[in-house]
Amino acid sequence: MDQGKQREIASKGGQAAHKKGTAHEFTSDEARAAGRKGGETVSANRVHMSAIGRKGGESSHTGQKSAQNKVAPDSQRVESDTQNGDQPSDAGSYRSE
Repeated sequence: MDQGKQREIASKGGQAAHKKGTAHEFTSDEARAAGRKGGETVSANRVHMSAIGRKGGESSHTGQKSAQNKVAPDSQRVESDTQNGDQPSDAGSYRSE
């Protein structure tokens, strides 16, 4: 049986149980215990935890390194300053006669 068909059957069973009033609904204490159990199981796998930590660290630090390395050379800075017709930023060092 394919996965879609199995999900469809399970969904119909769950809907029928809710209509009938016999479906299990977790209390907040049961849900909390189940979440704690799942978290303990996942965190016990140290290889998995280190992999997801590494992935998170890489994604949170990618912008910082690339922004620091993208400093425009001086010639480009002066050019960008003069694009609007303004004087270059170091124009004060020139003498006008």
